[in-house]
Parts: sequence; structure tokens; C-alpha cells
Amino acid sequence: MKPRAVTQICAAMLCGSILWSAGLPAQTGYKYRDANGQWVFSDRAPSAAPGGNSFNLEKESAGLHLSVDRDDRGGAALLVAVNDCLCVATFELAVKDSAIGSIPSGAVYHATLEPGTRQTLLQAPLTGGKLNLQYGWRAALGAPDAIHTPSRPYRAPFAIGSTFEISQAYPARFTHVTPDSEYAIDIAMPDGTHIYSAREGTVINVRHDSFRGGAAAAMLDQANVVEILHSDGTIAMYAHLHWDSIRVRMGERVVRGQYIADSGNTGFSSGPHLHFAVIRNSGTRNVSLPVQFAGSAGVPVTPATRMSLTAY
Repeated sequence: MKPRAVTQICAAMLCGSILWSAGLPAQTGYKYRDANGQWVFSDRAPSAAPGGNSFNLEKESAGLHLSVDRDDRGGAALLVAVNDCLCVATFELAVKDSAIGSIPSGAVYHATLEPGTRQTLLQAPLTGGKLNLQYGWRAALGAPDAIHTPSRPYRAPFAIGSTFEISQAYPARFTHVTPDSEYAIDIAMPDGTHIYSAREGTVINVRHDSFRGGAAAAMLDQANVVEILHSDGTIAMYAHLHWDSIRVRMGERVVRGQYIADSGNTGFSSGPHLHFAVIRNSGTRNVSLPVQFAGSAGVPVTPATRMSLTAY
């Protein structure tokens, strides 16, 4: 299924001027064995859990961070785009409703920011300390002029010699119904299967702290994920990963075929599988791209639903 990873959240969110995010407190999780001796991970304390223990689940805060912040000074409000990611990002701020003559309703402001930079998108006067402006914003990761130019077909993202079935691929669109997931590939595999990078690049985003999943809207932002920036500006997403299985860190350079995590069933998912997609910035939103995998003797293989895919 389509994960609601951080990239997708940033690309789709609308943040009104009266809505402000607050720091999320740490959540307590519980690890224990059930009556059958199986390990259970839950956010609810068991009634009896011999040998169990609790742990804190902190939200990933050092990874992907895109925002439009408000900074009031000298009778004016500055709306400032913040790109604390490790790659270029494009912002779009749209004015929904304005009572300010110099800023008409429907005005749109764009900016492309380098990693670790900030830029003022809009300055508006305050009236009695209030900003008479309603606005929304979205952002897309990667340079808007990126062109998908892999030097060879992608490596299937699991162990060499292994074979797994593709449960969803283009043109099937059971759950891949948005531009950023249209060409995504779901590969059915047991929970805990080793995942290997399909192409070399730099890790720009990780999440490892979720142990929850299910086919419910509440699970949309619960997928564990690794995202890797390629040399051509495209980004590979590996999603629904197993709790606390990430083997790479932010900013790390990985090579093709490197062990990066284990597959799982976290986030919006109806069963254990890997969601793999390559995306690019189309201007102000991310879109997915068609990919081919390396088959026998390096012959390109186009993924298809119900195909058995082997890693070479």
C-alpha cells in the first residue's frame, strides 16, 4: 500500500496561518512475551508481563524537516520557508483569503531552497497583532530540474538469488492513486526480510520508531522509512520497514546492494511487504517514476503485478 512517509506528508500538507505545530511528547511503548511466547510490541501496558519492559518512543526530529514559519517583528509578519533537509526543496505558498490590499487572494509565491537554508516568502502587515491572511503551503523534495538517468537497471532490493512476488505495480492502482505513488512497486515478503539498496546514494531521511500498521487511515503516518538521494536528484523510498531495524543513518553514503533495513508491516499496510518508489520534484510536488530492475545477465525487467521478481 501507499505509505504516508515524511516526504509525502510535506508534499501534501496545507498549513493555515492559524494552525501551529507543537512539540510531540515522547510515547511509552511496551515489549513483552504473550502466552504463546511470542514477542509483542504495543502502546498499551499489558495486565501481566513477566520479563517485559517499557521504552520511550521519540518522534524522529533530526530527519526530514520542511516548514513555513511565522516571524513577527516591527509590526509585520514574515512567512519564512525552512529547509532543514539534506537536499534541495521547492516551496509553494498560496494565499487563500486576504484582507490586505497589497496581497491579493489567490497570490502564489515560490522558492527553491538549498539544504539547511531559510528564505522569506512573504511579508505582511499586522493589525492589532493579527495577520489578516489565510494561506496554505506545500513543498517537494529534490531539485526541480532533476532528470531520472540511472546508469543501469535498479537492483531488486532484497538478497541476491531470492524471489518474491510483486503484489502491485503500474498500471494497477489499488492503493497507488496519487502522483507520488503511481509507479511505486509493492513487493510481498515476510516481516523481517533483509532489504538492500537498489542504487547508490545519500540517506536523507529515516524513521525507525513505529511498530504499528494496518489498513486504516490512522496508520497513514506510521510507516518506517529510508529515503536515499541519487546523483541525478531523484529519491528512492523504502517504506513499511520493521520497527528499529534501520541500518543506515542520516547523511550516510550507501552503495548499491548495501543492507539498509528489514521489511515490515508498519503504516498503512494490509500485510508485510516493501513499498519501493523512485520520485522526483516536478516543480512543487513529488511524482513517482517508472523503474526497471536488473534481470538475468543484466537484462532490464519491467515490474508487473503478480510477477515473480528475482534479485541478480
